[in-house]
Amino acid sequence: MDGAAIARLVADLESDLVERKESLTNVDRVCEAICAFSNDLPAHGQPGVVALGVDDGGRPTGLTIDDQLLLRLAGLRDNGRIYPFPSMRVERLTYHGVPIAVAVVEPSAAPPVQYRGRTWIRVGPRRAIATPEEEARLTERRRHGALAFDARPLAGASIEDLDVTRFTVELLPQLVAPDVLYENRRSPGHQLASLRFADRSGVPTPTGMLFAGRDPLAWLPGASLQFLRLDGTSLDAPVISSHRLTSPLPNLILEAEEVLRAHIEEHVDFAGSTKEGRRANVPFEALQQVVRNAVMHRTYEATSSPVRITWFKDRVEVQSPGGPYGLVNTGNFGQPGVTDYRNPTIAGVLAQLGFVQRFGAGLQVAQARMGSNGNPPLDLQPSDTFVNIVARLLA
Repeated sequence: MDGAAIARLVADLESDLVERKESLTNVDRVCEAICAFSNDLPAHGQPGVVALGVDDGGRPTGLTIDDQLLLRLAGLRDNGRIYPFPSMRVERLTYHGVPIAVAVVEPSAAPPVQYRGRTWIRVGPRRAIATPEEEARLTERRRHGALAFDARPLAGASIEDLDVTRFTVELLPQLVAPDVLYENRRSPGHQLASLRFADRSGVPTPTGMLFAGRDPLAWLPGASLQFLRLDGTSLDAPVISSHRLTSPLPNLILEAEEVLRAHIEEHVDFAGSTKEGRRANVPFEALQQVVRNAVMHRTYEATSSPVRITWFKDRVEVQSPGGPYGLVNTGNFGQPGVTDYRNPTIAGVLAQLGFVQRFGAGLQVAQARMGSNGNPPLDLQPSDTFVNIVARLLA
């Protein structure tokens, strides 16, 4: 869709393919519109357009369209609240001689797309929350060939391989809006499918297995984390402590963080650079971000390799199976603003559970924490088959 086609759409009557907003003041409404266009319930197979700086009558309002506004609009894609990530582009256009901002949203290959636990759709010119029947129609429309590995059905698995009680009692209330749950008209199978924990016939996906599987390792043999602390600076040094973590993904992350906290040491800071006069040999928040990234972005497909944390006397190394993915490569790895998602469904669930504050910012947060604590910057070592990140310890 080029600029002229977008302008014609914006000028036409507001429909299920365009929504006009005078500003970005109400972010929720804009996110709901993005979600609804992603779902494309009428099955137009065409992108929908959110136009900023245009009133309900199709007239430009003179809204200031600067880089900051465009960045805010583009940032709605991966703010962690729209799940899975929508496919959209943001640009500045001249409309009746006045600049406006538009978000062009492509139909999703993996509906239903949700915002804050609700599935939004277009019903003519207005937005609405999908009914269970409409959600079921969206689920059936998924194109399995276009899905990432984490949302594809696992051949040979069945719903009996999932702990449905854990899903219903622990996970569902955190992933679905309370009013949607209150309706209580969706079966567990429907709920599993709508969140991509299973396909519409009840076959679990890698996401479902990682978060609610009875035995994830039976289906994803690399779905574990190995921690090793060594009394030296090389792998042949004596072992001080070792752990192998195999819990469902949220528990695995929390258990790994407890292990990290137990091994961080504090020293008296004679320079007085910290309020308490003590400083950690490595900041927990930096390791936390690195480990969460490793678990979220690793490959789970066709590998038995765990995420490995190796704690040497002078450094901590975190190794994640699978090299950089998609738009990210060994040359631009770690650069601000360069992101892609091997496991978009896993990432979306982790965000909804509170493990991700903002996508694409983890390594920047980690580097900032290393710097403020006085540690050298993280040493990023991406390769074609794995990513290794090294955090140097303070003496």
